[in-house]
Amino acid sequence: MSEKLVIIPTYNEKENISDIIDAVLQLDEGFHVLIVDDGSPDGTAQIVKDKKTSTYQGKLHLIEREGKLGLGTAYIRGFKWGLEKNYQYIFEMDADFSHPPSKLIELYQACKTGADMSVGSRWIKGGNVKNWTWDRIILSRGASIYVQLMTFMPVKDPTAGFVCYTKKVLETLDLDKIRFIGYAFQIEMKYAIKSLGFSIKEIPITFIDREKGKSKMSMKIFKEAIYGVIQMRWWSFFNSYQKK
Repeated sequence: MSEKLVIIPTYNEKENISDIIDAVLQLDEGFHVLIVDDGSPDGTAQIVKDKKTSTYQGKLHLIEREGKLGLGTAYIRGFKWGLEKNYQYIFEMDADFSHPPSKLIELYQACKTGADMSVGSRWIKGGNVKNWTWDRIILSRGASIYVQLMTFMPVKDPTAGFVCYTKKVLETLDLDKIRFIGYAFQIEMKYAIKSLGFSIKEIPITFIDREKGKSKMSMKIFKEAIYGVIQMRWWSFFNSYQKK
């Protein structure tokens, strides 16, 4: 039984899913993978099922959900599943290779050696983005600065979705109190964890824009982050994210 579970939420990722599973499961550190698929009409889940039975029995897992229910709820479902199975380190990762699989090892080492949460960061020294347009860079960088100013979090890339959590963090956090299901989910998770006194360490990565499949990014996603931070701050004045 591995102690490390990588959760990959999917919706129409047939071009990438087989390769990303191979890239993660062939790393020397012995990761397991959980795919949470939101009813992809392109057959993503079937590709996972085929690999699960033919190549990666016991290492590759699949949760199928009916309909597009949102990124945040996919991860919450995965977190709860991983905690039930007693994984000690649980990761978030995209299916499209924007997050370099080899960096999973550094995220793991950061948590194993003391961090409660580690984040693959584009905006610290050594971090970078590749194949991004200038306007996307400005929007993403501006959103990160805005979140830092509004939340006082010492996290340079608060919108990042390449993350490792320790079991202790996810068990302490009341996952049912996480309210955002889209882009702002990533911000709220970091804010909740920091508000509970846990430590966060950033690891530099180069974020590469997807080459296959259709991007899920949109202006609506950035607006959710902007207004979501205000809602999150107001809510936190009267509530705690800690499990009772």
